[in-house]
Amino acid sequence: MTTATAETELTPEPPAAVEPTGVRGVPEIVRRRLSTLDNWLNPHSWLVTLVVVVIAGILRFQNIGQPKGYIFDEVYYPTDAWDMIHHAVEWDEKTNGPAYVVHPPLGKWLIALGELVWGNHETGWRVPAAVAGTLMILILVRVAYRLFHSVLLAGTAGLLMALDGFQLVLSRTSLLDIFLGLFVLASFAAIVLDRDHYRRRLLRALEDGYDPAKTPAIPRIVPWWLLVSGVLFGMACGVKWSALFFLPFFGVLVVVWRWQARRSAGIPQPIIAGIFGDFGWGVLSVVLSLMTYLATWTGWFVTNTGYFRHYRQANGLSEPPVIGALRNLWHYHVEAFHFHSQLTERHVYQSWPWQWLLLGRPVAFYWGNSGNCGAPSCAREILLLGTPILWWSFLPALATLIWFGIARRDWRAWAILVPVLGGMLPWFYYAVKDGRTMFSFYLLPALPFLILAVVYVLGAIMTPPTGVVAGKARPDRQVIGTVVVGAYVVLVALCFAYFHPIFVGQLITYDSWSSRMWLGGRWI
Repeated sequence: MTTATAETELTPEPPAAVEPTGVRGVPEIVRRRLSTLDNWLNPHSWLVTLVVVVIAGILRFQNIGQPKGYIFDEVYYPTDAWDMIHHAVEWDEKTNGPAYVVHPPLGKWLIALGELVWGNHETGWRVPAAVAGTLMILILVRVAYRLFHSVLLAGTAGLLMALDGFQLVLSRTSLLDIFLGLFVLASFAAIVLDRDHYRRRLLRALEDGYDPAKTPAIPRIVPWWLLVSGVLFGMACGVKWSALFFLPFFGVLVVVWRWQARRSAGIPQPIIAGIFGDFGWGVLSVVLSLMTYLATWTGWFVTNTGYFRHYRQANGLSEPPVIGALRNLWHYHVEAFHFHSQLTERHVYQSWPWQWLLLGRPVAFYWGNSGNCGAPSCAREILLLGTPILWWSFLPALATLIWFGIARRDWRAWAILVPVLGGMLPWFYYAVKDGRTMFSFYLLPALPFLILAVVYVLGAIMTPPTGVVAGKARPDRQVIGTVVVGAYVVLVALCFAYFHPIFVGQLITYDSWSSRMWLGGRWI
């Protein structure tokens, strides 16, 4: 991986006593193992971040008010958001009472912010999604820079997402999934920062004289970023419950990374030390997630009109303050869970998880054919379709990532692979177990990690091999690798440009539209 001379160990051995002493009495091997390659203030990295974010923003905000009217599930969420502005909860205009909805409120409150600023029309309800989609790309660039320590690879990661039709369509449509993806990615970024913070503080403790062999207790380290991750994860759950799929996978990463850090520092029995040192902080992070999630229901709590708000009272049961409201909310959640678990009604655009990476069944968000396109027959479609060259790279990239994770014992490979599993495996389970109705946009939270998998492989292509002649790197190999990577990005960009009309609903001839239906009926 480009410039990644450190951080490739998965389970480093404790330093031997004969290791040469490094700076401030810390053995150099320990210093290398605890190094986090921090360089967040690199001006070149921020310049590249700015350029990529500007490109992404232009693509996402341009003509965002088109097409007019609601498209796909915009018939639900923008109207709910507008009702929440006036009633603090979702409202049923037909019955003039609270509406029964099965997703938490936060995503709709974010849509409501746009409607408050721009009004209850297309721009108002779509701008928040565009902001969220653009922020996703910003965070992805910074995460990629942290993982690969390469401005080129960081920019490539952001550019690939900016040029992905799947993320573009969801960034220009007022659905909930783009907010879910934003908060899941932000929560992951926070646990990566927590990893760095923990290792830095361990190294500082060693430099200040901490001796693991003589002191049974590990240094007290307040994991601020882990707590931030808990808040962000609670916000993700406040958009959609499917964020919970990532909880055990993120938890495994945190536990393993801390165990590795303690082992690298030479702390005896690093697993046991972690149980006593980290358990309380982990619980606090989860509690913060729960409290943040409950805070997203503030509108429901502070009014008397929310659905099931006084369920117990209405059914002759005791409803004490606070506890009664929480029990009513729990009943609401039980009913909503039953709805989700029994959702097996067939839909023309439903798909199965094993189809998603192959683009087996995209979702048509909008269709029209009115206007003058210079031909007898015209077409205007918004199709939720990933940029094909990019998406068809995901499976080979994941296979390569697994190989590198095992062969190189590289923590970054697993840092990417584990969230991919979190974003996909549960859907496989529910598809096999319940056969429930699913759509390809359920994959959106896993998309940043799939792109990171591709970038990881591109970085490996650019990396000069070890054991080079005369102890010097082979610049020809790196140049060739860079050319290959550049060619790949150009192909993705050209593919994106070709499909762009059906990502944004541009009016084109019917023949032009038909030529873009590469998989025939599966894409229609």
